[in-house]
This record gives sequence, structure tokens and C-alpha cells, in this order.
Amino acid sequence: MAIWRVQEAKARFSEFVRASLTQGPQVVTLRGVETAVLVPITEWRRLTAARPSLKELLLAEQGRTEALALPRGKLHRRATAAF
Repeated sequence: MAIWRVQEAKARFSEFVRASLTQGPQVVTLRGVETAVLVPITEWRRLTAARPSLKELLLAEQGRTEALALPRGKLHRRATAAF
């Protein structure tokens, strides 16, 4: 993955876009901090299609709560203190 400063990416935008198509994702930095990534549209669609939206999750017929609760028998209780 190549790293481009914002000024460089703006000045050479066509080259920046072509690089994302031929070399893969391109990282953009702002004041030395990685800020954004330019990816080809096919990669973006693949990444966004992999996860359902929050709306789709909430409207789904099947529940998705299995990860919210610990399995039975796995809870640990504290010993009660004798006073």
C-alpha cells in the first residue's frame, strides 16, 4: 500500500486513482496521520456487501442475541461473606 500526503494526492489525482486500480488501496495522510484510504469500487462493494446494515439486523426475522449472553453454567458466583 502506497502512502500519499493530501497535497500530493490532490496535485496528482489522476495518478493517485490509477495507482489504486493497479496497485491496490492507497493511504492518504493529513499532517503525517493516516486519515483515509482510496480503494477501487469493486473492493469497496465487496467490503460493504459483507456486513448487513443496522436496519437489516433490526428487521431480521431470526434473532442475533446468541453473542450477548454467556452460555448457561459458565457464570461464576462470588462466595458470600459471613458476618
